[in-house]
Amino acid sequence: MLSPVVEGVRVHQSEFCQTNTVVVDGDAGALLVDPGILDDELGEIAADLRASGTPVAAGFATHPHWDHVLWHPAFGTAPRFATARGAGAIEVFLANEAWRERVAPMIPADIAERVPLTLFGELTGLPDGAEWIPWDGPRVRVVEHRAHAAGHAALLIEESGILVAGDLLSDVLVPLVDHRAEDPVEDYLAALTLIESIADSVGTVIPGHGSVTGPDGLRDRVELDRAYLLALRAGEHPANDPRLGPDAVYDWVAGVHERQAGLLAQR
Repeated sequence: MLSPVVEGVRVHQSEFCQTNTVVVDGDAGALLVDPGILDDELGEIAADLRASGTPVAAGFATHPHWDHVLWHPAFGTAPRFATARGAGAIEVFLANEAWRERVAPMIPADIAERVPLTLFGELTGLPDGAEWIPWDGPRVRVVEHRAHAAGHAALLIEESGILVAGDLLSDVLVPLVDHRAEDPVEDYLAALTLIESIADSVGTVIPGHGSVTGPDGLRDRVELDRAYLLALRAGEHPANDPRLGPDAVYDWVAGVHERQAGLLAQR
């Protein structure tokens, strides 16, 4: 079920990891951002769009991780955009004939049979450095950075002041850095500073995973993520981070943190 956030912007939250699909209404149809995750959920999103008479005019993947490059045949053949780096990364991944075998271990076993890989990762890269999504709808600014994954971008829907944050600013997951980057923690800290620079234009934040929040929540989550990253860089356990404590939404996040800390220590 698509739930309205503000007029012209709707969200569907998956049962998997509170993953948010964002639908932005335009003049000729909808912009579909990071649709996911399960086959029946994607079918429900398509049915909701049909019921409202809204075709899919374009798609956008905020970054090239498996849970953000999914699609469903019922969405049609609209162009699916990503940053040049993001599209390039998934193109390299798909060039390997064994890509299905490579992606299989990334998907939790309990949902593997419910995740559709048809049309997986078929993205069109925007021109390098592109600032806007080319579509017939509200102006959507591409805020590209280097946190979390190559070619990651947040999207700022200027008319409604909505920031679609991708895998930043989650209240259920700690920051996950790109371990292949030269300086993954610094890249992530720089992305948070970039988000802060546009905070005055943001009234609502939709993270890739977790709950929607407002401008105060944006600043709180930036500070929480920054504190986590600084502790990670210093080799310390993040203090008072609710995503890691006894009341955390997902108890497995603590294990993810420990593995991440171990990989950075090895560097």
